[in-house]
Amino acid sequence: MKNIFRLLSLTILFLFSVNSSFGQATRTWISGVGDDANPCSRTAPCKTFAGAISKTAANGEINIIDGGGFGGVTITKSITISAEGATGGAIVAGTSGVIINAAATDRVILRGIDINGLYTTGNSTNGVNILNAGIVLIENCVINGFVNAASGNGINVSPTVDSVKVIVQNCRISNCTKGVNVTLTGNIIAEINVLNVLIGMNSVGVNSTGTGATVRLSNSSIVNNTTGVSASTGKVISFGNNVIAGNTYNNPITVMSQL
Repeated sequence: MKNIFRLLSLTILFLFSVNSSFGQATRTWISGVGDDANPCSRTAPCKTFAGAISKTAANGEINIIDGGGFGGVTITKSITISAEGATGGAIVAGTSGVIINAAATDRVILRGIDINGLYTTGNSTNGVNILNAGIVLIENCVINGFVNAASGNGINVSPTVDSVKVIVQNCRISNCTKGVNVTLTGNIIAEINVLNVLIGMNSVGVNSTGTGATVRLSNSSIVNNTTGVSASTGKVISFGNNVIAGNTYNNPITVMSQL
């Protein structure tokens, strides 16, 4: 009898652990023909970023199987969202595409995602809105159409609690009120490294506001914006290998030679 009870207890414990891991997989998948009622497995993918992120463990990865619009998402933990090999992303109206509000020790990676704010009809706020995190890497992404009277930024960096480091690499940011916007208050520090990025057709290409704000530009093109670079109280540093041209206005920037 004791063996039977022991076997039942082990069975219940096993089922509980399976259900727990089922809810927090280290790798999940989403598809244009998926369903958020699914476990987000490779053979039973979810439909949206929001549906998948609740089933993905911290430090895990969400992969996009095929093309689709997967809605906006709020990220509160270390995670990777990858669309390499498929065309997929977030189409939003009147809101932000990706909100990152994680801990100072968290690392967030966005790779290969298209984030669309619907330009003149969407009235959308931010493509990627970085409120708090440790490190954020945005690579191979296209961010377009975030135009809003109050904000309208392709990438907005405005941490309120901890300092943050951001790398934007191999991206295109266009048709936004501000392409890359860094706005800080107090003693918060933010370092944004923009590498091989095209920033064009925005009202402002790059804006850096706040004594702790530093934007470094390398091998990037800031072209055909109304204002190419605005750095009233923050810093914008160019390593001399950038194209900043065709803009109506440009504020002075610091040019540094590479060591």
